[in-house]
Amino acid sequence: MISVKEALRWTSVWVTLSLTFSIFVYYAYERHWIDSDMSGTQAVLKYLTGYLVEQSLSMDNIFVIALIFAYFKVPQIYQHRVLFWGILGALFFRGVLIAFGVVLIREFEWMTYVFGVFLLYSAYKMLDTGESVHPAKNPAIKFVKRLFPVSKHFEEEHFFVRRRHILAATPLFVALVMVETTDILFAFDSIPAIFAITTDPFLVFTSNIFAILGLRSLYFVLASLLDKFRYLKYSLVIILFFVGVKLLLQHHIEFPEWLSLAVIFASLASGVGFSLLIKEKEPVEAEEEVIEP
Repeated sequence: MISVKEALRWTSVWVTLSLTFSIFVYYAYERHWIDSDMSGTQAVLKYLTGYLVEQSLSMDNIFVIALIFAYFKVPQIYQHRVLFWGILGALFFRGVLIAFGVVLIREFEWMTYVFGVFLLYSAYKMLDTGESVHPAKNPAIKFVKRLFPVSKHFEEEHFFVRRRHILAATPLFVALVMVETTDILFAFDSIPAIFAITTDPFLVFTSNIFAILGLRSLYFVLASLLDKFRYLKYSLVIILFFVGVKLLLQHHIEFPEWLSLAVIFASLASGVGFSLLIKEKEPVEAEEEVIEP
């Protein structure tokens, strides 16, 4: 089991590595190690902005992962195993989606408008109902049950167990499938969002990788604090709305490189700040009226 202290340490390590990688990005584009017309400074700004977008949108993913673990009653001692394999799967699936998205945008310029409208709809949906994905309604569970019988109990940290020569999936494997499928759903928001920042495959992929690699440790840091960040949803709505508008207008208006980074950082800081400063009002119980004799 990963303690909060250890998770904080690993989170700081991943954040440091992510920021340090921007040095390599600068020299790679400044000295043309990567075939691109961007300068080193432009590439660094796009990389950091993309990383911040992916990291902020992954916050909502953490909320859903917490819901999945609570629904399946996954013991905390086994959660790190689900997150480890879930992150490996996320790297693969997002790589495929990024490659497909880059090809679409480069071949069909009008796809930027499609992605822009989709992000605006995602912002509205998050503001209106939230993006919570109830585990019982996920078709992945029915799919798993069609392929394997599912045991009713956890078998330590095993995903499968053999009973009377029958291979059965454990609830831990079902939770893993849920984490993978919900991450793919969230990728349909986060990947178009970063295309509003850049369509450079190297910057899109590396910013995604570093954001995902730090997700496991970040979950254990925030798992006990999720209820306190109740205003963070509005920050994510602003970010999705901004990048959606930017995608729709990027062929008509040239946005400064620093503007996206400033808007995203200010939105996140405001959401966290309001969540910490404004305390949630406790429900006041109605007092019974006492009539003196």
